[in-house]
Amino acid sequence: MIDLVALDSLRAVESHGSVVAAADALGFTPSAVSQQIKRLERQTGVPLLERVGRGVMLTRHGRHLVEQGTRLLSDLEELQSGLHRQAGTVAGHVRLAAFSTAMRGLIAPALPPVLAANPGLRVSLTEREPWDAVDLVASGQADLGVAHNWGDVPLPVPAHVTSTTLGRDLADVIVRRDHALAGRPVVTPRDLAAENWIATPEGTICRQWLHRMYDGTGRPPTIAHVSLEFASHLELVRAGLGIALVPRLGRAPLGPELVALPAADPVPSREIVALHRGSMSDSPAIAALLAALVQN
Repeated sequence: MIDLVALDSLRAVESHGSVVAAADALGFTPSAVSQQIKRLERQTGVPLLERVGRGVMLTRHGRHLVEQGTRLLSDLEELQSGLHRQAGTVAGHVRLAAFSTAMRGLIAPALPPVLAANPGLRVSLTEREPWDAVDLVASGQADLGVAHNWGDVPLPVPAHVTSTTLGRDLADVIVRRDHALAGRPVVTPRDLAAENWIATPEGTICRQWLHRMYDGTGRPPTIAHVSLEFASHLELVRAGLGIALVPRLGRAPLGPELVALPAADPVPSREIVALHRGSMSDSPAIAALLAALVQN
């Protein structure tokens, strides 16, 4: 009999490229993942991993097992969801991956009432960038994801993943109260052409959107400082080190030193979406969490 937990670990190694990364995604130790895969090799009688340099990769047998086993795991997931739906039970363990401001502004207020109403439900949270959340849900390593999609910056979602719109979020340009633009009712990228920006790292969706804002100005934004957390952006603006584009969702109070300026041409708007595999559509736990997130 094939160990399904071990099969999930093998699938995680394929998705993340190493035993260590797979263990981090699954919440296990690397040793536990290695032992699970060794047990799977004993059960199947074929080698599933081979060492390449300092890393590992799946053998031909391993890739075949993951490809076929993924269908099995999906069928089992659908079966379990259907049974829970028939029983009307909001229970089990849901792994939820979400971006940072959704954690603070959406999930933190929405989750406690759901857990209080359903003692049999357990939710594990992990903070991930939107593309990572999509990958984790698609590969079966998270059950529910919350991601965002800025303007026309694409967020590809596989066909077997269902997307539910939770709402829209706006971002404002944050400046010090003594800034020359602080009294404006609205600002455009042309007004901000000479400004120094505090931005998220290159490759993030928010950074891509900031560059898209400048498309019609004939020059890119000047990135003076890079920080992953929007809370840090506010402190750096407060220190007079630049300006920042900060979403409203999960934003800390600005205090008297800072001003939020609405932006236009284009309006910095992002769609907030929840993601789950189609095989979990009948899950009462997923339905209860989606309902709570939509209400918030």
